[in-house]
Amino acid sequence: MRRDEDFMREALLLAQNALGRTSPNPLVGAVIVREGRVVGAGWHRKAGTPHAEVHALAMAGELSRGATAYVTLEPCSHYGRTGPCAKALVEAGVKRVVVPVLDPNPLVAGKGKALLEAAGVEVTVGVLAEEARQINEAYFKWVTQKMPFVTLKTAMTLDGKIATAAGKSQWITGEAARQRVHEMRDVADAILVGIGTVLADNPSLTTRLADGTGRNPVRVIVDSRARTPLTANVVADGAARTLLAVTASAPAEKVSALREAGVEVIALGEGPAVDLRALMRFLAEEKMTSVFVDGGGTLNFSLLEAGLVDKVHAFIAPQMVGGATALSPVEGRGIAELSDAVRLERMTAEPVGADILLTGYVIKEAE
Repeated sequence: MRRDEDFMREALLLAQNALGRTSPNPLVGAVIVREGRVVGAGWHRKAGTPHAEVHALAMAGELSRGATAYVTLEPCSHYGRTGPCAKALVEAGVKRVVVPVLDPNPLVAGKGKALLEAAGVEVTVGVLAEEARQINEAYFKWVTQKMPFVTLKTAMTLDGKIATAAGKSQWITGEAARQRVHEMRDVADAILVGIGTVLADNPSLTTRLADGTGRNPVRVIVDSRARTPLTANVVADGAARTLLAVTASAPAEKVSALREAGVEVIALGEGPAVDLRALMRFLAEEKMTSVFVDGGGTLNFSLLEAGLVDKVHAFIAPQMVGGATALSPVEGRGIAELSDAVRLERMTAEPVGADILLTGYVIKEAE
């Protein structure tokens, strides 16, 4: 079992080479092992391209016959844009397949395992299952709940402020933390902010990595009354797709002007505020499996109150600014009773430059 874990860990590392590039497909890595030696390795690069198993089998060639394949998710058994990987493993003569978890996609969901076993291939399930689920947490939620995985990021001072009393927020955290945020953007399908952030900061909401690379997520703005200026970077720079969520009561002339400027505008909600749950359903239907929230306290509270946040990244800077009116990461009307507080689990702490990154998962009632 120790050796199984070693090889599976290698396959999981391979899978993560494609972080942010395979959506809405899962991240998958594969290694082919014969007589204790890796003879083939690969990972799924992008939706619509060959899967991890195909790359690994091609590298191994005839050495696949009689070998063991370690794959980070159950091999597919259906024809989509590519052929079934379970069949490819059988045809290559692999004698054993090790997977951490079965694929929750109804098109697979045990069918790949069944196809392999029907062909006489031994299948082992459960090796490093939790690690495998975590790297595909967005895919698993999207497939099983038809909703994107929502990560809320905030950066604050040690005394819990996201800006000074005068509204100054650049820069609370150091360069290393800011670069980490761009890495987070790079692997998200969408980045979400509220109109308050657009009006206050005029952000570009793009990905700017130190090496000059990076993939820009879809920019999503919650703007119930269509107040986003036509001169705003998210409208005028053409750097990425921009989607504006308004309510049915948003002024028609403003909506038309934004659409003429190239912004996609959708009306979600009849009242004063955008229906955030409907927005998430829309993004899921658009095959966005992960949403990165990088806005202010009002939107953060609304998302938390609606139970839409799955994960929280909180950068804590070693400075204090005080101020009774200084903005905090979560505002809105607040929660009256501590017993009703949003609670996190699986907490981790990591130094990032001079700052500390706290990460945790929101505890939710059974859905």
